Amino acid sequence: MEVVHKANTRGHAQHGWLESFHTFSFASYYNPERIHFGMLRVLNDDRVDAGMGFGTHPHDNMEIISIPLEGDLEHKDSMGNTTVIKNGDIQVMSAGTGIYHSEYNKNKDRLTKFLQIWVIPNKKNVPPRYDQITLNLADRKNKFQQILSPNASDEGVWIHQDAWFHLGKFDMGQKANYKLKKEGNGVYVFVLNGDVKINSQELNTRDGYGIWEINEFNFEALSQDAEVLLMEVPMR
Repeated sequence: MEVVHKANTRGHAQHGWLESFHTFSFASYYNPERIHFGMLRVLNDDRVDAGMGFGTHPHDNMEIISIPLEGDLEHKDSMGNTTVIKNGDIQVMSAGTGIYHSEYNKNKDRLTKFLQIWVIPNKKNVPPRYDQITLNLADRKNKFQQILSPNASDEGVWIHQDAWFHLGKFDMGQKANYKLKKEGNGVYVFVLNGDVKINSQELNTRDGYGIWEINEFNFEALSQDAEVLLMEVPMR
């Protein structure tokens, strides 16, 4: 089974300082055919102007992952964390019983681009938790680098869900194979840059492709510096 979401079919919100593209229904964008992909609930592709950001706001019972693509973002939360995340980092919050946080681009001279991703947890009302790590970018050269899993002892950050995320950056013509970690899971592929092929499906920059009821799939980079994010999540 598969679903293709071309980049130009995403929801779009323009708030002046914030431009956001929504793969799934979010805020004022509602598409009944695009509520979620399994336990993947939100995939927002955000651009935040210099000196601007999101004021303090609440979340609960959601696993929230932020992946900076360009520039950096200052995070403050109700647990007392004040941190800056930048390209090469990944941040995770288990909102659980409730958390408040803010996110600001403190730079006066450049914008910030980042992905915000929400995954529905497999446990409700867990104690709120925050973590961030810096990844080794060399570990995704022509292969898939694990950046998230259900296990605190594994590579990357962890969340309360049987989910695995990988990032890969490939030279043109490079191929790879991805084997799903758990039966009943599907994978949502988001193309950060370039042109790629998943099995026989060709995709371009910012396209999304969901695939499930499979055990593995083949990947090929059709352009130089093709970059993809793979999000394996339970489908039900």
